[in-house]
Amino acid sequence: MSLVAFGLNHQTAPLSLREQLAFPAEQLKDALGGMLRTRAVSEAAILSTCNRTEIYCNAQDVQATLAWVADYRRLPVEHFQPHLYIYDAEHTARHAFRVASGLDSMVLGETQILGQMKDAVRTAEAAGSLGTLLNQLFQRTFAVAKDVRSQTSIGASSVSMAAAAVRLAEQIFGDVNELDVLFIGAGEMIDLVATHFAAHRPRSMTIANRTLERGEVLAQRLSARAVRLSDLPDILSRFDVVVTSTASSLPILGKGLAERAIRERRHRPMFMLDLAVPRDVEPEVGDLDDVFLYTVDDIADVVEAGREERRLAAEAAEAIITERTREFLAWLEQRETVPVVRALRDHGERARRHALEAAMKRLGRGDDPAQVLEALSVQLTNKLLHPPTVALNQTRGGEREQLIDTLSRLYDLHAE
Repeated sequence: MSLVAFGLNHQTAPLSLREQLAFPAEQLKDALGGMLRTRAVSEAAILSTCNRTEIYCNAQDVQATLAWVADYRRLPVEHFQPHLYIYDAEHTARHAFRVASGLDSMVLGETQILGQMKDAVRTAEAAGSLGTLLNQLFQRTFAVAKDVRSQTSIGASSVSMAAAAVRLAEQIFGDVNELDVLFIGAGEMIDLVATHFAAHRPRSMTIANRTLERGEVLAQRLSARAVRLSDLPDILSRFDVVVTSTASSLPILGKGLAERAIRERRHRPMFMLDLAVPRDVEPEVGDLDDVFLYTVDDIADVVEAGREERRLAAEAAEAIITERTREFLAWLEQRETVPVVRALRDHGERARRHALEAAMKRLGRGDDPAQVLEALSVQLTNKLLHPPTVALNQTRGGEREQLIDTLSRLYDLHAE
């Protein structure tokens, strides 16, 4: 078994493929359980966000795991394998450290991914798929992210997707104060974007969610209105800005609904930002003349501001990550010796126990204690030195020279 990570992200795969390979939150426990049942892995954790789907695992057969993913997502392996990165133990650790530190994100230095990784680990724990190896990897990952945040300025001048959403709305409409904004969903991403919009005091804000109660919690905090998602056809035309991020596996807003809203608005423009993966808005909506549709990939240029300052900080972060990767590999190597050390100690313990039993019997018969102790020491010496002595007598040539050198170092021998 070995530590492996594989996946795809915004740098290696288009949105159309990422949404096909995404794992909605409600499917994660079932997916992890299914992966374990293949026996291709003994541990697994899935990180699935709008920008990436990654599987970290203690794997025996990577190809079998890829085949399971293809079957679970009902995709041919050949469809996504060209876009995959597959990492060995060293590169898995480095990658996890970089992702958690915000160095592999579309927004360099962003912090949201760290929370998403922690959620992935909690889900793996609940699914029973987190063992010693992955637990150690992720605990070190979170420690590295903390060090990077505290020792570098990687997060300084960061323009988040939430801030980019407001910036785009300003570019299209001008003053945010005169806009009516609709948020579809009530999860973390919508919370972040809605909070940014609220700071700019739009004319009105509305939260549409499948569960009205959850939408009301967010709406009350932001002085917004909450409605049910089923109300969308009747109210969509009222809004200048629509930001959506749900976990729906199917589009929520289709071209027909958008066309109807544009007619009712008398062709006044609408700005739609779809931050969901899979997408909430049908791509064809972007073909409408009066709709400005952006996806998570489309706003990459907007978040470039401040990147140069963060690039310099990233160099310092990379140095931290390199050192922590080296430490993790040392732990991995030490972990590999544990079974051998345990077996060696078991061997010595058996020899000790057998010699002691023989000595106790002789003492019980009334033998001289000094002679018993002498025999005990001789028996232990012979038992423990017998394997290396036999190995020396049975080897020849270079192998014997190597064994002599190893034994000399182990026992600190200095031959005359």
